[in-house]
Amino acid sequence: MRINDQLPKLNASGEWINSNGIKVEELLTEGKSTLIYFWSISCDICKMELPFVHRLRDRYGDNLTIISIHTPLIKDDKDLQRIKLEADNFKITEPLFADHDEILSQRFQVKYVPAYFIFNQEGELKHFQSGRNGGIRLLQRRLERVLKE
Repeated sequence: MRINDQLPKLNASGEWINSNGIKVEELLTEGKSTLIYFWSISCDICKMELPFVHRLRDRYGDNLTIISIHTPLIKDDKDLQRIKLEADNFKITEPLFADHDEILSQRFQVKYVPAYFIFNQEGELKHFQSGRNGGIRLLQRRLERVLKE
C-alpha cells in the first residue's frame, strides 16, 4: 500500500473474534482514525509490542479505532483456539480477525509482522511500518500527527 491509498475492505474468509465483523463504511462514519495492526502468535516481536498497542488503545480510545489482524506465519498459527487463547493471554479486546487464508495480508501487502497501518478519518493511509524496525516511538508520533488533523 502507498500513502493516501484508501482503507481496503475488511471482508475475507476467516473468523472475527471480539466482533461480528467490521465494515470500512462503519469506520468512516465513526469519525475516528484507525490503526490496523497485523501480528502472529509465532512472532515474538509481535508479542513484545502488544502492550504498546494496548497503551495506544487506552490513551487514544475515544479518537481511535484499533483492529487486530492475525496472520499465520506457520501452519500451527491457523489453530483458532490457540489464537483465542493468545488473545486472552495478551488482553486483546479490540476486534481481531483470524486471516487464515492471508487475504487481508495480501490486500494490505504485508510482508513482515508486526505491521502497522494508520488511516485518517477519511480512510486514507497516512503511515505504515513493519518488521523489526524498532519504530514504536515513530508509530506513536505519526499517530498523534494524524489524530491532530
